[in-house]
Amino acid sequence: MRRTAPRILTFAGSIRAESLNARLAALFARTAAVMDAEVTVISLADYPLPLYDGDLEAAKGIPAAADKLRTLLLAHHGVFIASPEYNQSLPPLLKNTLDWLSRIRAPAGEPDVWRDRVFAIGSASPGAFGGVRGLLHLRQVLELGLGARVLSEQMVLPAAGHAFAAGGGLTDERAAASLERLARALVEEAGRLL
Repeated sequence: MRRTAPRILTFAGSIRAESLNARLAALFARTAAVMDAEVTVISLADYPLPLYDGDLEAAKGIPAAADKLRTLLLAHHGVFIASPEYNQSLPPLLKNTLDWLSRIRAPAGEPDVWRDRVFAIGSASPGAFGGVRGLLHLRQVLELGLGARVLSEQMVLPAAGHAFAAGGGLTDERAAASLERLARALVEEAGRLL
């Protein structure tokens, strides 16, 4: 029996009121929590960052919110990001957050925020494709740009405006099973990092 549970961080790439992806992140968290995981759900609204600008970084350094978010990432073994699709790509809020985090240089001997944990991604979209085109770009940024390990399985939820049940679950059994599989895969892979 495992002595400690893997810690999973979940958040959405949107801070919009009634965000479908915030709902997906919350549902993922509830699903992972019953799988012997310690789950933390955050909102990027609590980590406000200016638009990345190299001159701003040179003049003022890394914003405190970026340092706080990086510390939080380091405290978790797995991360689930629910990202909306904007113009067939990832939203500027999420890209800006990742850009600021990528600018922080880890002290020698400290774990790498990207390579030393496992990521899972998903998207909820009112459209027919479920946000899959945006996930292609998010995967590219995480894997190629940052060197993160991202699970090959991902969650796409089309017609998401009608996909959530009144209690917060999913109305479609296949979608619910897909979310459960992804949560289980992330918890299992994160557990290997203990």
